[in-house]
Amino acid sequence: MSLRLDWATHQAAKFACENWHYSKSLPVPPLVKIGVWEENAFIGVVIFSRGANNNLLKPYGLTHYQGCELTRVALKKHKSPVSKIISIAIKLLKKTNKNLKLIVSFADPNENHHGGIYQAGNWIYSGRTDKIFKYIDASGREWHQRQVSKKGFKVWMGNLQKTVSPENCKKIVQMGKHRYLMPLDEETKKKILRLSQKYPKRASSKDSVASTYQVEEGGANPTDALH
Repeated sequence: MSLRLDWATHQAAKFACENWHYSKSLPVPPLVKIGVWEENAFIGVVIFSRGANNNLLKPYGLTHYQGCELTRVALKKHKSPVSKIISIAIKLLKKTNKNLKLIVSFADPNENHHGGIYQAGNWIYSGRTDKIFKYIDASGREWHQRQVSKKGFKVWMGNLQKTVSPENCKKIVQMGKHRYLMPLDEETKKKILRLSQKYPKRASSKDSVASTYQVEEGGANPTDALH
């Protein structure tokens, strides 16, 4: 069985995220989009970005130029281990981003994820993030707490974003996400290892190495998947 990873277009990445990832959306740019093919058929993407948190790398003494977040692994049904796909994607990322020292990723227990794909890839587990809130408006749409403000707007990632009022939403507590770290050089690895904690166990039968951070229903293959 042949497995190939290469750069993906915005169109291909958008298709994969909307069809094969539980978020149904692309993360906030700038993005590094890496496509995945099995037997020459497009099966999804791995996406790296700066992440939604401006302070993502601050706890590790790094600037946003020295690290990134693995924000999407959006795959249809496939045969290759997800940990292998991620490992190859990281190698491609490092070739074009020489200054990177750390990759951070999260597994959401609110989606029955515990981070099996990261454990299989020997990522370092550093515990959970703080609890957050989500908001549901009258139409049933869910909003992240960053998207909610009494003022009706927020400055996020340097841009003015329209928000909803918390008074018009139902507030729901969310469990903190599991945080995984992948150091990219020996110096960073030595610093990060002291943060290491025991891997969390699978939360339910829905969460597995094969399905974490992805939706496994099939779908049509988009054309023109490469730049």
